[in-house]
Amino acid sequence: MTTQSELVLENGLINTLVGMGYERVVLKEEENLYTNFKRQLEKHNQKRLAQIGRTEFTDKEFERIRIHLEGGTRFEKAKKIRDLFPLDTEDGQRVWVEFLNKHKWCQNEFQVANQITVEGRRACRYDVTILINGLPLVQLELKKRGLELRVAYDQIQKYHKISYNGLFDYIQLFVISNGVNTRYFANNPNLGYKFTFNWTDADNTPYNDLNQFANNFLEKCGLGKMISKYIVLNESDKVLMALRPYQYYAVERILDRVENSTKNGYVWHTTGAGKTLTSFKAAQLASELDGVDKVVFVVDRRDLDTQTQAEYEAFEKGAVDGTDNTFELIRRLGGDSKIIITTIQKLNNAVTRDRYNKHLQKVRDQKVVMIFDECHRSQFGDSHRNIKRFFNNLQFFGFTGTPIFAENAHEHTTAEIFGDCLHRYLIKDAIADENVLGFLVEYYKGKNESGDDLMNDVRMQEIAKFILANFNKSTYDGEYNAVFATQSVAALLKYYQIFKSLNPSIRIGAVFTYAANSNQDDELTGTNQGFANDAVAADELQSIMNDYNDMFGTSFTTENFGLYYDDVNKRMKKKNPEMASLDLLLVVNMFLTGFDAKKLNTLYVDKNLEYHGLVQAFSRTNRVLNEKKRFGKVVCFRDLKNNVDAAIKLFSNNQPNEFIIREPFDKVKSELNELVVKFKEKYPDVQSVDGLQSEYERRDFVLAFRDIIKKRSEIQVYEDFDAEDQTLLMSDQEFMDFRSKYLDIAVGPIKPPPEPSLVAEPPVSYGENEESPTLEDIDFCLELLRSDVINVAYILELISDLDINSEDYAQQRQSILDTMIKDAGMRNKTKLVDEFMRENIDNDKEAFARAKADGTIDLESRLSAFVTRKRGEAVQGLAEEEALDEGALQQFLTEYDYLKREKLEIVQEAVRKKKAGIVERRSILDRVVRKLRTIMDIYNWD
Repeated sequence: MTTQSELVLENGLINTLVGMGYERVVLKEEENLYTNFKRQLEKHNQKRLAQIGRTEFTDKEFERIRIHLEGGTRFEKAKKIRDLFPLDTEDGQRVWVEFLNKHKWCQNEFQVANQITVEGRRACRYDVTILINGLPLVQLELKKRGLELRVAYDQIQKYHKISYNGLFDYIQLFVISNGVNTRYFANNPNLGYKFTFNWTDADNTPYNDLNQFANNFLEKCGLGKMISKYIVLNESDKVLMALRPYQYYAVERILDRVENSTKNGYVWHTTGAGKTLTSFKAAQLASELDGVDKVVFVVDRRDLDTQTQAEYEAFEKGAVDGTDNTFELIRRLGGDSKIIITTIQKLNNAVTRDRYNKHLQKVRDQKVVMIFDECHRSQFGDSHRNIKRFFNNLQFFGFTGTPIFAENAHEHTTAEIFGDCLHRYLIKDAIADENVLGFLVEYYKGKNESGDDLMNDVRMQEIAKFILANFNKSTYDGEYNAVFATQSVAALLKYYQIFKSLNPSIRIGAVFTYAANSNQDDELTGTNQGFANDAVAADELQSIMNDYNDMFGTSFTTENFGLYYDDVNKRMKKKNPEMASLDLLLVVNMFLTGFDAKKLNTLYVDKNLEYHGLVQAFSRTNRVLNEKKRFGKVVCFRDLKNNVDAAIKLFSNNQPNEFIIREPFDKVKSELNELVVKFKEKYPDVQSVDGLQSEYERRDFVLAFRDIIKKRSEIQVYEDFDAEDQTLLMSDQEFMDFRSKYLDIAVGPIKPPPEPSLVAEPPVSYGENEESPTLEDIDFCLELLRSDVINVAYILELISDLDINSEDYAQQRQSILDTMIKDAGMRNKTKLVDEFMRENIDNDKEAFARAKADGTIDLESRLSAFVTRKRGEAVQGLAEEEALDEGALQQFLTEYDYLKREKLEIVQEAVRKKKAGIVERRSILDRVVRKLRTIMDIYNWD
C-alpha cells in the first residue's frame, strides 16, 4: 500500500481552506503575485479610495507602495504592515493605505495559492501560501506522510538562505506538516526546530492532524486574530515571536474577565513556559480595552525585577519604572502611561504614605488592572492588602508556575488571594509539548560518614572534588554551566574557600544577599537560614568579588552590588561571545527563582528544598535550547527523594509523573544495549558499512545509528556513565568508528565546496515522490556529535598548530578544511581559508616557520587583512559586473557591519541611476542584493 503523497495532501488542504471561505487564486510567478496584491489592496482599501473618488491605484502610485514595502529588515517590514502608509496620489490627494486590519481582523481578504515560483539564488516553488490582503503572510510546507516533520522545517531554512525576498519577506507564520503532525512558528529563522509549536484546544489537547489543525488554527477569523494580536515584535532582538496556544488561551480569558466582569483570577503556567511574554500580551491588550485606564505589572525582588525589566523593555520601550524614586511612579500613574512596570515595595510606599498618595487621588477611582508576577510571594502580605484597599476600581490577576495549595501553604492559598484559576498549563503538558525539559535527578552517596554534621569538612571537601571531577560530564565539556545551591551563607563561604583551594580549571563565582534583611525567597527555598554577621559577610563577599574582578577584569565592590549581580547574570547566560562566562555559580537563594538561562543545564543541591521552592529551583535547568540539551540535570547531596516525589505530584495536579523525572541509569543503559544488539545484527563490524550499495541501504544504517547517537548522548550525562564500562555492548572505539562512517554519509565526500552559485537553477522538482525517504529527507542530528566550538578562533588555533615539516602536513591541512565543511556556520568560508593558508603558509613555509618560532606570526591580524582585501575584491568585481557605483556597495556593507541590518535604500539609489526601465531595475536590484548577501555571508566573520 502506498503512502499518501505530498500532492494529495496539498490538494486536500486547499479544498479544506476553500470550504472555510478562502478564495482560491492561481499565482504561478512573482509578477502574478504583485498583480494580485494590487487588486487585493485596492479591494481592502475601497472605502479609503472612495473618499478621494477613486477605485484603484495608478501604476506609479502602486510603484510607490512597492518601494515603501521593499526597504528594511523582516522585523521592520512586520512593523510596516501593521501601520498605515500615507500615499500621496498623482492628483495631489492623500490616502492612508491599510495593509492589515488589526482591530477587526475578520475584515481582511483571505486567499490561498499553491506552487508559487520565486527566483532567488535558485528558483523555488512553495507548497501552499495564505495571502491576506494580497500579502503572503503564512506559508505551509508539506511533506508526505511517513517523512519526519523536521524535514519540512529544514526545507524552510533552505528557502531562507536562497530564495526569500520581495513580498515573501512579509511572511509572519510558517506551518509545517506531514499530515499526521503539524506545527507552526514565527518567521524567525534563527531559533531552531525546538521553537516550533503544536496548536491545541484550551485544555492543551493538540491538533496534530493537518485537517484538524486547519479547521482550528487556519479558520479565517482565528488566523486574522493570531497575526493581528498574538504575534509579538521583540524590540530587543528585532525578531517576531508567536504566542503558543496556552499563552493565547490565558490572555483571552484574562481579557474576557476584564471586559465582562469585575472578578480577579490567576494563571497557572509551569515555570519556564514563557510567563513574561504571556503577561506582556495580557497587559498590552488589556490597556487597549475601552474603560481601562492603567495596567500595572507588579514584580517582587531585585533579581526578578532585573530580568523582567529587560524582557519588558524588549516588548514595550519605556514601560519600566526602573528607578528607586517613588515620585517617578507617582508621575507615571498620573500621566499618560498606559502600561507601568514597578515593584510591589514601591507601589506599597506610594499608596500608604500621605506625601505620595495625595497625588494619586485621581487614579484611585480609575479602572486599574494589575498583573502580579509570580503571585505567591509578598503579595500574600500587608503590601497586597494595602494596594487592594487603596484602589476603588481595581481588578488583579496573578501568574505562577507553582501555586500555593493547602499542602504547601503557611497561611493563605493562591485561590484565596486571587480567585479562580483561569487557565492551566502544567509541567507534564510542557514536557509533552517539548516546551520545557524533564529532569534527571541523581542522589550522590558519598564515602564520608558525617552523620548529621552537614558542615563537616571532609564531607564538603568530598562534594567539591566530586563536582569538579564530574563537571565536564554534566555540562558537555563546559558547553553549558551549573549552579550550586547551598544551605546558608556560612556554607557558601566555606564551599567557596574549598573550591578555591583545589585550584579549579573552571571559572567559579558566588553571590548572596549579605544584609540581614527578610528575604522573600526563604519561604520558597527553605526555612530562614540566617546570615553571617553583616560586617563579616560584607568582607567575605568583597573577597569573592575581588577574585571575580581578577578573573574578568572588572572592578565591582559591595557598594555597587547591583552591577555585580547584573554582570553575574549576563555571564551565566553565556549569550555574549565576547564576554567570558561563569561555569559554576554558588548561591544560597538568589538565582533559584526567576532566573532564566538556556545555557544552564545542571543544578547541584546541598540544601533542604520542598514543594514550590524545589520545583522553582529545579526549573532553572530545564529551558529548551537544542538537541544536545535533553533534560535538566539535578545532583542532590541530601536525601530529597520524598520531597521531589511530593512536589512533582502536587504540581502535576496529582497525575502520573513518569514524563517529568528521567529513568534511572540502569534502565537507560539497558535501552542502549538493546539498540546496539539490533544494530549489530545488521552491521556486525564497521567494514560492513562499506558494502552498502544503494541510498536506501545507507539510509537504513543512518536511522539505526542515529538512535544509538541519541541514546548515548542521553546516557553520557549520568554520573554512573563510564565509556570504558565493559557491560556496554558497543565500546567507545566502536562507537567512534561507526561515527566516522555516519559522518561520511552525512556530509558526503570531503572536499572544499565550490563558489556559491549566483545563477538561478531549475525549480525544485515537485510531485515525483518516492515511496521511502531518501538521505536528503533525514535529520542527521549532527549537533549531537559536535564537541568543539567551531569558530574563527578555533580555526586559527588549528592553523597555528600546523607542522610544515611533518610528513602528514597535507593531511593536517586538509583536516582543517574538513572540520569547516562539517560545520554549517563555517562551511561557506572553507574556500577562503584554503586560499589564506595557500598564500600565508604554502607559498612560503620557511617564513611561516620563522614567524611561528619567534612569536611574530599574528595569524589573527593576517586573516583579518586577508578577508578585508578579498571582500573588497568581491565588491569591486560586483560593481564592475553590474556597472554600479562601487562606493555605494561598500557603503551598504559598512552600514550593515555597524547596524546589523540592511539599508536597501543605498542599493536602490545606486540602481536608480542606471538607464533602465522599472522592471529591469527591479531585476537588477534583486540580483545585486542577493550577491551582496552572499558576500556578507562569506566575508563577515563575527
